[in-house]
Amino acid sequence: MVSGLLLVPAAATGGLNQHLKFSLSIQYFSCSIGKEKYKSFSSASWKRGGCCNAQLALPELAPATSAAYGVLLLGGGLFAYTKSGSKGSLLGGLTGSATMATACFLMQASETKYIGYALGFGSAFLFSSVFGIRLAATRKLTPAGPLLGLSIFASVVFISAYLQHSL
Repeated sequence: MVSGLLLVPAAATGGLNQHLKFSLSIQYFSCSIGKEKYKSFSSASWKRGGCCNAQLALPELAPATSAAYGVLLLGGGLFAYTKSGSKGSLLGGLTGSATMATACFLMQASETKYIGYALGFGSAFLFSSVFGIRLAATRKLTPAGPLLGLSIFASVVFISAYLQHSL
């Protein structure tokens, strides 16, 4: 994401996109303020009087979510194994990270991206079920609570990317 606010009149973006294609390829907001239409490539707040529509590029975000979620699962499994000697957590972390790496790899090609979305969603849904059951059984917020939140977030990203890409 771009850190500053960049407003460009919509009519002028044709030539600008050719030169700044690498940093302005994903549109985050489009707004009309007064009679001028502007495109913004930042997540800044707007003053009243304008109409803004947010557009998330979830198909491009899904592989990064898969990679980050896989790294977090691996790190959590290794941490639980070193702290308490839990072989189940180690196996779950290794399996989850391998599954997320496979899903990330499949999301890169246009022929297999739907399989990658389905694999990522299924794995994240399975982990959210496991962490939800652990949270309900132990009634301790950590570590199952944050992992449940991450798993639900990853599930939403994968299913939204699938729906946005297929429609």
